[in-house]
Amino acid sequence: MSAPQDFHCPDWVRSAVFYQIFPDRFARSPKYECAGSFHNWGAKPEVHGFCGGNLRGIIEKLDYTQELGANALYLCPIFKSAANHRYHTVDYLQIDPVLGTIEDFDELVREVHKREMRIILDGVFNHCSRGFFPFVSAMEEGEASPYKNWFHFHSFPVNAYSEKPNYDCWWGMPALPKFNTDNLETREYLLRVAEFWIRRGIDGWRLDVPNEIDDDDFWREFRRRVKKWNPEAYIVGEIWEDPSRWLAGDQFDGVMNYPVRKLALRFLFPEGMSSSNAVSTGDPTAVSVSGMDAAEFCNAFQNLLERKLFGVQMNLFGSHDTARLLTLAGGNSCRAAVAWALLLTLPGAISLYYGDEIGMEGGKDPDNRRCFPWQELPDAQNSEIFRLVQTFLAFRKREPAMSMGTFSIRPEGQGLLICRQYNKTLVELRLGFPGPVPLPGISARTEVIYESGKSPIAGVAGYFVAKDGIVLTKRPAIL
Repeated sequence: MSAPQDFHCPDWVRSAVFYQIFPDRFARSPKYECAGSFHNWGAKPEVHGFCGGNLRGIIEKLDYTQELGANALYLCPIFKSAANHRYHTVDYLQIDPVLGTIEDFDELVREVHKREMRIILDGVFNHCSRGFFPFVSAMEEGEASPYKNWFHFHSFPVNAYSEKPNYDCWWGMPALPKFNTDNLETREYLLRVAEFWIRRGIDGWRLDVPNEIDDDDFWREFRRRVKKWNPEAYIVGEIWEDPSRWLAGDQFDGVMNYPVRKLALRFLFPEGMSSSNAVSTGDPTAVSVSGMDAAEFCNAFQNLLERKLFGVQMNLFGSHDTARLLTLAGGNSCRAAVAWALLLTLPGAISLYYGDEIGMEGGKDPDNRRCFPWQELPDAQNSEIFRLVQTFLAFRKREPAMSMGTFSIRPEGQGLLICRQYNKTLVELRLGFPGPVPLPGISARTEVIYESGKSPIAGVAGYFVAKDGIVLTKRPAIL
């Protein structure tokens, strides 16, 4: 399979570390005043109601995200909506007034770029809110509405508040009418929305449920229109299963790598990822788990990473749609650290879900969307997980092998050995899972980047990385 001659995936994505933010719960700045009442910051998350996170809060925390090691932001929807998650879009060209103004948005983009960071937005182009003006027109005017063909109406008048709506909607939810993208006017409107925000300065789009717009030509045109204004824009789709269809070089630059997440966490957290635990975690990738040894895992994992796909994938172990990493690990911070080490060594872009780096927990939505506990940050920054994340990200930034090197994974002892090699440099990650892994003697030419959970390594051969231990080293490759 060969990509189109004009296929280009932005080079910056190969070393990108995205920090995903759920805007209502990340940071609330008092410098932006918004009428209305909010839940107390840190209150138990609920499906309805707002906590008041805003764009100015994100601006004020850019130093934190950059010092952590992120070099890009991925924001969940920020357009006007009646829902705190904002996947019910009311106006695609207006910043939600609860979050801020267009001037706040412009300042956020400037501040991000000033730090040589990037920013991508979440685009919901499959469906909208009942409050979106074309749908309101169809509700009020029926067949006389000039927008009656923007949606899939089965009859008139529109039964928008019935348990059995007479139009197509996302997963049968009346509040989310599905667009008719076969209609040229609808299609053109959505494509112009994509262009508008690219021209406003964003560096790409994360596409919500793009597989439900079952039209390759739509996404090909989407790519052409976006790349026309910014050839370096990143287009990444939310695809949970085989992404081959969208990664042939003419649609997306990458996908959220849920298949890799599913396999890795199924191996590392068999109880947390079991289907019997799905009720409490709400994790859509939970499966019936059977035994998988290290050799089987390594073989399956290597095969996933070596699929003939074009572009750069967004690797992630957590998002607003999944249970949090530490919760899946059953609160076992050592096991969660092993997962972090694996994730941060993968080829491709990395995406971190806000708060996972300090060990935030959360199960089924909306529990996984808790407010960031800024008052606890000083203590959290002393945790092993935070130290690991910051250390690994700093190493990814300075070491080309972590973004451009080859990748291999194999069983070693009772654990795992991951290698990244680029030119004359070899990076080795030893993970003590499922059990201990041998650690050769450390020579004077070997740099120990990170180590935990092992016997002393000072120049003595024959030591082991203990169960759930982690050792990351760099040394000259033997060519």
